[in-house]
Amino acid sequence: MNSRRKLLVALSAGALAAPLACFAQQQRSKVARIGVLESTSTSANQRELLIAALRELGYVEGQNMIIEDRWAEGQYERLPGLAAELVQMKVDVIIAGGSPAVQAAQQATTTIPIVMVRIGDPVGSGFVASLARPGRNITGPTNILVEVASKYVELLRAAAPKLSRVTVLVNPANPIHAVFLKRVQSTEKTNNMTISPIEASTSSQIEAAFGAMTGERTGALIVLGDPFFASQARRIAELATQQRLPTMFWTREPVESGGLMSYGQHNAEHYYRAATYVDKILKGAKPGDLPVEQATKIELVINLKTAKAIGLTIPQQLILQADKVIE
Repeated sequence: MNSRRKLLVALSAGALAAPLACFAQQQRSKVARIGVLESTSTSANQRELLIAALRELGYVEGQNMIIEDRWAEGQYERLPGLAAELVQMKVDVIIAGGSPAVQAAQQATTTIPIVMVRIGDPVGSGFVASLARPGRNITGPTNILVEVASKYVELLRAAAPKLSRVTVLVNPANPIHAVFLKRVQSTEKTNNMTISPIEASTSSQIEAAFGAMTGERTGALIVLGDPFFASQARRIAELATQQRLPTMFWTREPVESGGLMSYGQHNAEHYYRAATYVDKILKGAKPGDLPVEQATKIELVINLKTAKAIGLTIPQQLILQADKVIE
């Protein structure tokens, strides 16, 4: 090969290499825009866990990742507008926490991938076609709250053997609560007790609900999993303690705030698992092809300080079953 031809080959190779190098650099420096849609303000712990999980996967906020937070502050009617904002911003993926948020995101877009978090029955809610093959633009981790709902009554009965009347706190704005309620009420005959719902979707309605429960002589309260109830957990626990009312929650955080017991998945774990879905989607995976992961660890948490405050002695056998005991 003569000198002139060698030079042409070298120049051609350089010309091809330059765009490829530039393209690779662009790929490395691409900033992922992630939308987070929540029915209430995400707790600092949950958000920090999400950020930490994404960081482990190579995403650093402010460098190659921007998070667009949209919180409804417990006003579920704001969710459709907030979801529309994220769609207009053309985010790469939306993380939606709780059934109301997922429902709003689903109605806002059929193309932007949605990673659901804290969902109890994604198939029954119409979010996915099946757990193995979601088939749409929605996937993510799911809990098994519906499946363990009947366990709530069993555990409350173990803590208070003479229990005969239980009230279930329901948020009518949460589409999954009807399923939860039906599952809990299915245990009435087995446990020989009356289980009735009471609705609340605002702070004032929660206060009113406790007034109603006093009149009905409720013996215990089950609080169903809900973003708004999570934001009101401390107040719910305070009111229940004042009425010396045993409470059962769906996750440990409300019990750490003063509730009596919880049975379910550690809430914050969902956000850690959600990060793996986000990573796969940003790398090209289709959400409809990513199976929905079910919770594998269910924990029982008991607050003995609260038990003492309401004059309840928790049997030692039940304490030994607990994964965490707050003393």
